[in-house]
Amino acid sequence: MENLSLVQRLSAHPDSRCWYVSWSPSGTLLASCGGDKTIRIWGREGDSWICKSVLQDGHQRTVRKVAWSPCGYYLASASFDATTCIWKKMNDEFETLTVLEGHENEVKCVAWAPSGNLLATCSRDKSVWVWEVDQEDEYECVTVMNSHTQDVKHVVWHPTQELLASASYDNSICIYKEEDDDWECRATLQGHTSTVWSLSFDATGERLASCSDDRTVKVWKEFPNESGQSDLSWKCVCTLSGHHGRTVYDVAWCRLTGALATACGDDAVRVFKEDESGNPNEPVFSLAAQVTKAHSQDVNCVAWNPKEPGLLASCSDNGEIAIWKFQELWTTKLVSY
Repeated sequence: MENLSLVQRLSAHPDSRCWYVSWSPSGTLLASCGGDKTIRIWGREGDSWICKSVLQDGHQRTVRKVAWSPCGYYLASASFDATTCIWKKMNDEFETLTVLEGHENEVKCVAWAPSGNLLATCSRDKSVWVWEVDQEDEYECVTVMNSHTQDVKHVVWHPTQELLASASYDNSICIYKEEDDDWECRATLQGHTSTVWSLSFDATGERLASCSDDRTVKVWKEFPNESGQSDLSWKCVCTLSGHHGRTVYDVAWCRLTGALATACGDDAVRVFKEDESGNPNEPVFSLAAQVTKAHSQDVNCVAWNPKEPGLLASCSDNGEIAIWKFQELWTTKLVSY
């Protein structure tokens, strides 16, 4: 088994949960958010990570997710106050650019499309919204999709296409695509037996990993539609079970190495690697590393650094961030995107 070694622990959001961490596209900054209504920006100085900025007064309640724009100059934050805040990086400072309103309940997640021209949000109100961004930094909601029957927990974009996936309390995953200026759910992925908490595409976007309250991780792959229709055909090609003791809250697919990391309610961080000699339509993943007490409470999120192979961040209900190094012989072919 490979080694997952601790680099540093950060007391990020004391006396509150740290819900999510997100690396900037350059990999030089890490944003965290929490129950204290703040966002913190972390940067490396020497061998240590320190807090560079604290973004506050943008939200009235818990900040649930944060997401960097592909250019790295904007940060979006989703909050339980039913709003999404857009922050603009000006030199080393962040300023509130605009606040997106419209969801009826808590906004659970926000994600940028690879072009940077679209933003997706999802909410406890069961809806997924797509926002269009123009060159004047004006945001307009272009569609509201109501394909789920329960709270929508997560949204994620395909790495190269304007294809969107969402995960829900209704145990399902929806895949959306625009056609003739109209966004529609083109596939519904059924297989989990409880809440789907998070999703992550691989580097090519041909496969999607999902994690659930049912304690499993599933890998889905897109196949040609046998009926010849335009709807997308995604099938589950692998289920990782028996590894997690409680809910799997997050899954992250490293686009540099192909490693899969998970964050779990049993306080552990785990890393899985694929058998590269196997059939891509029937992939086999094995547990490569784990820290059973990565945090003293639930682990809410894991995030791979986009530029430094093996550098992993996690965060927990105890308000901490941990930075890890996944050590292995880097024989894996690096994938550029």
